[in-house]
Amino acid sequence: MPTSANDHSAPLDGVRVLSLALNLPGPAALLRCRAMGAACLKLEPPGGDPMALYNRPAYAALHEGVEIRPVDLKTEAGQQQLHAELAKTDVLLTSFRPSALAKLRLDWATLQARHPALSQVAIVGAPGERAEEPGHDLTYLAESGLVTGTELPPTLYADMGGALLASEAVLKAMLLRSRRPGGVYLEVALNASADWLALPRTWGLTQPDGAVGGAHAGYRVYPCADGRVAVAALEPHFAARLGEAAQLHSKDMMAPATHEALAAWIAQRTRAELDAMARERDVPLLTLAG
Repeated sequence: MPTSANDHSAPLDGVRVLSLALNLPGPAALLRCRAMGAACLKLEPPGGDPMALYNRPAYAALHEGVEIRPVDLKTEAGQQQLHAELAKTDVLLTSFRPSALAKLRLDWATLQARHPALSQVAIVGAPGERAEEPGHDLTYLAESGLVTGTELPPTLYADMGGALLASEAVLKAMLLRSRRPGGVYLEVALNASADWLALPRTWGLTQPDGAVGGAHAGYRVYPCADGRVAVAALEPHFAARLGEAAQLHSKDMMAPATHEALAAWIAQRTRAELDAMARERDVPLLTLAG
């Protein structure tokens, strides 16, 4: 991801973010802050970030342009190093449970008393009283109705969605500080990010009987002669062009017979033939290997 550290029009140019957050959501949020021009420092425990152990390439990508220092916050020397940095920091990013922050004397009340200009963005699993509950991306997605079978989701939606909300919270903290003096505390819950991503399903859009959940014949993934094709001919003009190409007898894209006819037509076409049809007729689709 390209950074904007030298772009003085970047929204976080001149802002200093210090992160104690490990694994994925915090580092991904820090990566976005760096891309928006922030100067980013991360203090890691002596054992390092677990991400560096189970996926070194991901760790390297997440921390590009970030200064990293090992600090033992359980020692007085580590605490002194931390607070020396916090004295010149705009936003502290954390991902500990509230009880762990309290043990490290990093609860909001203590931080605000010692560093009144500092803001904190705290990433938690769930908000409020549930912040102490253990959880992970998979459990948050399951809670939001985004785990519909026994297959794992193809990516870590709650973690990455939480990173987006956390970087948004950093921007919000700086905007609020521009309106009044003093820092603010903002909590970002990963289960809330999953709930946000799940809204289309909650509204019925991606349910099996929804237009983008499989009920519309022009918005589905079909097997073709030598692979698969993701068809996204949802709007009436796209659906009409697809129907003309497939010589469909019905214009009702929600009818089971239309599904069957289109599936049969696509099954007989190669990826190259479907790509050519899409270019010729301006139909949105993408062919995929089997």
